[in-house]
Amino acid sequence: MPALFDHPALFDHYVIVDWSAANQPKNGRDSIWICRLGPDGETVENPGTRHLARQMLAEIFAAASANGERVLAGFDFPFGYPAGFAAKLGLAGVPWRAVWDEIADLVEDAPDNRNNRFEIGASLNRRVSGGRFPFWGCPATRASEWLGATHHNGHDAGGLAEKRLVDRWMVGAQPCWKLAYTGSVGSQALTGIPVVRALRDDPRWAERARIWPFETGLALPDDADIVLAEVWPSWWREWRTTREPGDVNDRAQVRHVARVFADDDAAGTLAAKFAGDPSLTTAQRRIVEREEAWTLGVTTPRRALSVAPSLPLGVERVGPRTAGPAGRSGGRRGIPTARAHLTLPSLRDGPLPLPPMGGKGLQEGYTYLRDPAAIYRRSFALVRKETDLSRFPAALRPVALRLAHAAGDTTILADLAWSRGAAACGKRALAAGAAILVDSEMVRAGITRDRLPANNEIVCTLGDPSVPELASRLKTTRSAAAVELWRAHLDGAVVAIGNAPTALFHLLELIAAGAGRPALVLGFPVGFVGAAEAKQALAEFGHGLAYIALFGRRGGSALAAAAVNALGNEARR
Repeated sequence: MPALFDHPALFDHYVIVDWSAANQPKNGRDSIWICRLGPDGETVENPGTRHLARQMLAEIFAAASANGERVLAGFDFPFGYPAGFAAKLGLAGVPWRAVWDEIADLVEDAPDNRNNRFEIGASLNRRVSGGRFPFWGCPATRASEWLGATHHNGHDAGGLAEKRLVDRWMVGAQPCWKLAYTGSVGSQALTGIPVVRALRDDPRWAERARIWPFETGLALPDDADIVLAEVWPSWWREWRTTREPGDVNDRAQVRHVARVFADDDAAGTLAAKFAGDPSLTTAQRRIVEREEAWTLGVTTPRRALSVAPSLPLGVERVGPRTAGPAGRSGGRRGIPTARAHLTLPSLRDGPLPLPPMGGKGLQEGYTYLRDPAAIYRRSFALVRKETDLSRFPAALRPVALRLAHAAGDTTILADLAWSRGAAACGKRALAAGAAILVDSEMVRAGITRDRLPANNEIVCTLGDPSVPELASRLKTTRSAAAVELWRAHLDGAVVAIGNAPTALFHLLELIAAGAGRPALVLGFPVGFVGAAEAKQALAEFGHGLAYIALFGRRGGSALAAAAVNALGNEARR
């Protein structure tokens, strides 16, 4: 440990805080973790409430201040909002401070963690738009005319960006408007900003404390003994390699980031991190320093690799663009356009030639991976590289892997939700021969029968001749009416819904009325109407019902089938 401080240091203590907006005291996974790394070693705390966390941080700052020592404190939630938010609220003064003061006035955060973050989101939405924009996400029971449970998709029309500039630099960063579900940094910001504000303004050290980059610019301040900054621990993907066996992910991350900053300080490279990305324009720097903030340690964009196979080498797809003929895209509405990819060959001298029709190029064929097993191995390796699967319970990781593979999109895993032990329940049921109830023939077709452990029966009643008349009599959809015919199969079954929200709603109605209880419900209905609400209802149903679901509008038959295939494959091991 002393070797870290051989180099003349800018700071004496490195404090990293993993925040939580929990509504009740909580310890362990997804709670508050505080790591302090200093000359006397490392301490890690896991306070159960935000009030206790604030007290612990104040004690760290007080001790350092009394000893004339400098502290760098990083908090893992956004310090700012997309440009224009303060103006939309009608706030005067420096935008960031006006927003911070407004939030601090609105937040009610009790010592037992009870807080009013959803009410604040609704109130701010009402003032900004008179509707459900820009904040979104809450339990269905907390939804109102000013706050929706699901994404409003209103940023293009609402005049506020979904993400800040720095969020667009970081692959996987969540929007600060998101108040619920996995990655709800919006709630962390609403509950965390008042705490950072109070720590910064504590009269014991207020004259020597600064918020980076709002009060310092994109530079390291010389006149501050306590510097408070925004961090994103997932930016340093190497934390997984330093995690100790049995360590909670949050604890491992704060420890790793504290060591990163200490090592950089010892090497003389920490000061450069305070400059942000050197390529920022003057206008961008002004937005960052006055309104949006920046994430300490991000000095260049990290982009996800994306190749559009239908375009020539050296071109990537951009879109879909929806501007009309006079819009910036210059193309027709909805037609994707293309631009040169900076990391691929230049098109400055014209497009790269394509093989002539019927010529030698097509006769020789294209070079691409053809072996199915190799394609699977490569696909899963890429998913593992782009996703931190270790944040899921061990039994759920094969399901998460298959879902990302089926969707071709690792970002969907941010919305994956589950009940405790859900994957294990599904595996046990399939191994015991449980029936699989599906809401569409597409889900049935997607299930690989040879991956099922006990020749499990797959039941789809949507095509039953009685369904149309039953739907008319019940005044509901055919998908919901088909669920009525599941009654004899429900007890102990695995249910996979990948199409109709009404099927999931009616399933919950049947169970609540006393029908047999499935061993597991896989909730992946898709669509703009009812899908998010149905999955939220599943999560809130309780009564010991095991579930795995993808929150929000996304879903589909392929995902529902992929979840069954993953569980079936694991049950055969």
